[in-house]
Formats: sequence, C-alpha cells, structure tokens
Amino acid sequence: MKSILITGGAGFIGSHIVRLFVKKYPEYKIYNLDKLTYAGNLENILDIECFNNYKFIKGDICDIKLLKNIFNNYKFDCIIHLAAESHVDRSITNPLDFVNTNVIGTVNLLNQFKEIHKNNLDGKLFYHVSTDEVYGSLGASGFFTEETSYDPNSPYSASKASSDHFVRAYGETYGLPYIISNCSNNYGPYQFPEKLLPLFINNIINGRPLPVYGDGNYTRDWLYVKDHACAIDILFHSNKIGHTYNIGGFNEWKNIDLVKELCAQMDKKLKKEENSSESLIEFVKDRPGHDLRYAIDASKINKDLNWKPSVDFKKGLSLTIDWYLNNKNWLKNVTSGEYRNYYKKQYSE
Repeated sequence: MKSILITGGAGFIGSHIVRLFVKKYPEYKIYNLDKLTYAGNLENILDIECFNNYKFIKGDICDIKLLKNIFNNYKFDCIIHLAAESHVDRSITNPLDFVNTNVIGTVNLLNQFKEIHKNNLDGKLFYHVSTDEVYGSLGASGFFTEETSYDPNSPYSASKASSDHFVRAYGETYGLPYIISNCSNNYGPYQFPEKLLPLFINNIINGRPLPVYGDGNYTRDWLYVKDHACAIDILFHSNKIGHTYNIGGFNEWKNIDLVKELCAQMDKKLKKEENSSESLIEFVKDRPGHDLRYAIDASKINKDLNWKPSVDFKKGLSLTIDWYLNNKNWLKNVTSGEYRNYYKKQYSE
C-alpha cells in the first residue's frame, strides 16, 4: 500500500485533496499532518475521518523531533505539501511566522524525506503546492508562465518563492523527485473567512460592511478549489518529475467587479431587494505592496495533461455561495472559534 503524507490537510485546499485521495484511492494510505492553527479545521474532513485508509496526525512541520518520529514510523512514499501560512495581510504583520513555516518547515520536510529514502528514490515524489504570487505583479496585459522570473513583493510571496527554490535545489543537488505547481486564487467550500469571498458572504449574511482595498481595480485569476484538487491529482500521477506547472482558472476579474457579482447573486439567493448588498461596499485604505494584477497562463497543463477548469467563475461562485448558505453552522463555528473544541472531543492529547 502506497503511503502518502499530505501536510496541511485540514486546511482549505488541503481538505479537498485529502478527501479526493481518500475516497478515490482506497489502495493508498493517506496521512494528514496538520498543526490545526486558526485555518486548520477537522470539521472540514468529518466525512472521511473513519475511512480505513486515513489517519490524522496533529503536528507542526517546524517540529523536527515529531517529523523524525513519524517519518521513521510510516516511511512515506510520497508527500503532497500544502501546510503554509497563506494570508498576505498576516505576513505583513508577522513575517517571521511565514519564514518559519513556509521556508524552514519545507526544508525540514525535504530533509526527512531525503534521509529516510537516501539512495532509494524510485517511485518517490515530493509534490510542492505553491502560488502565483511568487511571480510578482503584472501590468494591464500579459500572463505568468512557468518561465516567468520570480519577483515576490510581500513577505508571504517571498516565503513561498524561497520554499519553491529549496524544493528545486533538493531536486538538483540530491536527486529528490519533485513536482511544483503554482496556482491562482482559490475559492470554494471550507475556506476560512479571512479571505475575500467567504468573508464577504458572511458579512452580507450579517449585514456588515464589505471592505474593498483601494479603488477595487486589483485583478486576480480565480480557480475553483475542486478543479485545483483534480489538477493536483492528475499531476501527482503524471510522472512529470522535475517539472513546474501553473494551475489557473482562466477567470480574470477585477476585485470590484467580482464583489458586485457576488452582491447580485447574494441578493437573488437571499431574496433581498436589488443592489441592497452592494450598498454595503466600503473602500478602505490600500495595504502595503499590493500587487495590481495576477493572471496565470495554464496552457502547459492543458496541453500536456488535458486538464482544464470544469466551471467558469459565475457558476463556481454560485456553487460556493450555496455551500456557505447551506452550512451556516460551519461558518458560525469557524467565526466563533468553537471548531477548535472538536479536536479536543475527538482526539485527546
């Protein structure tokens, strides 16, 4: 039975990867390592916690003693590495947290993976999940490709760029088999409501202001999280060792246009008067180093592996809103912090 470690598997993207692999591949043993910080939530994976091919491990990738212990015990054949501090605003306030987790934590995993397999790397893989923010900011035109030079502008993107470089360096220096993917902005179910879409959905539900940075003209490409999970699944099984792939949704939206579309859909779904949600928009002071535009060229993964997004943004947004409206208890627990009690009930330390 192939043994796969998924780090950050209780987080937003990670929970979708864990669920997909546990259900789709009963012949794999899936180990989910998560520190359960504010964005890690075991309620995200309630539906698979009793599967025989799944095991949860509470732990920090910065804890070398713990890593040595679990790597020696379980001899993971492959790693899908998603554990990361991921919010730009938090990185501006606490950059060292991002260095420790995203850089040092990644190197800790690389070292343990290298150590347990030494010269026997056949069939092994370190899959590193990264972001398009490592490329910096685009002007009004053009796209990020896999050949775009790195030019990170925030502590978050700098830490992710560094982790990408270390993964490649271990591949070049030690022959460690790796794949890296850089994704655009993800959205969908189970996203912690500090990020734009779940935050604004929650605020509209509760009649709170919708804070839009600057003039709202910042542009992002949006990727439905289930499409991202499918892309990772395809890449993981592709044998494209040493390759980097961009994963994007081909859904480029200015923030203000996106927020207005969200407001319009929310008004319809909540049966509110037209433009009532839009009246909650408030323009606020811009954040430091705010990149103007990100846009991914995902033609390589489409050409090589025939992957493409299954939904456009309006459809994906509708599915996302429906999920949050149908899971208000999840939203309430997350925003109140009560979900942390779940771990204590289910997994006594």
